[in-house]
Amino acid sequence: MNVSVVIPTYNRAHLLQRALDSVFCQTLLPTEVIIVDDGSTDSTASLIETRYSEVAYIWQPNGGVSAARNSGIRKASGDWIAFLDSDDEWLPQKLEGQVEVLAEKPGMKLCHTEEIWIRNGRRVNPRKKHAKHGGWIFQKCLELCCISPSSVMIHRSVFDEVGLFDESLPACEDYDMWLRVTARYPVLYIDKPLITKYGGHEDQLSKKYWGMDRFRVQALAKIIESGVLSVENKTAAQAMIREKINIYIDGASKRGKVMEAGQFRERYSQLL
Repeated sequence: MNVSVVIPTYNRAHLLQRALDSVFCQTLLPTEVIIVDDGSTDSTASLIETRYSEVAYIWQPNGGVSAARNSGIRKASGDWIAFLDSDDEWLPQKLEGQVEVLAEKPGMKLCHTEEIWIRNGRRVNPRKKHAKHGGWIFQKCLELCCISPSSVMIHRSVFDEVGLFDESLPACEDYDMWLRVTARYPVLYIDKPLITKYGGHEDQLSKKYWGMDRFRVQALAKIIESGVLSVENKTAAQAMIREKINIYIDGASKRGKVMEAGQFRERYSQLL
């Protein structure tokens, strides 16, 4: 099984080394490792040159994490692609564990895993709504992103059907992708922590943008209009988009963004 690892990064040289070391400490090494540097101005380039010359390094003008992941997908030669965010790390048996379960289920196209959460240097327990699942999980993905990119191994043929990451979304691009994928495919889930996700640092998108539900609304509108949903899934998606539209309008109004709330209501009035 040929596995390409795609790591998007932006000004995270201080974290990237940890991520890369976790890849090269795998009990089953990947076919290739691709770093997509999304316009970094720190020491990322010199770090790669001096310590990780074996990786494929792509520098591109800053275009966001979706543009970076998409460049990595296009560059990848493997049949399978494993993503790793530059602030996360893999446990040593991550790739080996996924390759083993996928070999046992040859029809499956995506596998994700349980994870360990570290926030501001301390381990925390995810809330119930963040629980991971396998199978046909589209409806479980409606409230929020239930698949972490750093845990995913996905067959490249999936992107031929669902498309690449939406570069128009500044955040929640993973939520959008997994809606498109889980509407069409079941997923495998390994109920064992095989990655460590780190949070709490200032450059996370969740801190950069308030009202993240506005981006989820865009993703939901797109999947509803796509024509790929079953009647049951479409009904569930329509109920969720109404809920998220109202949450965003209420939040904008409380922040004094009355005009913005009104424009948002008008834009999505046909879905309310």
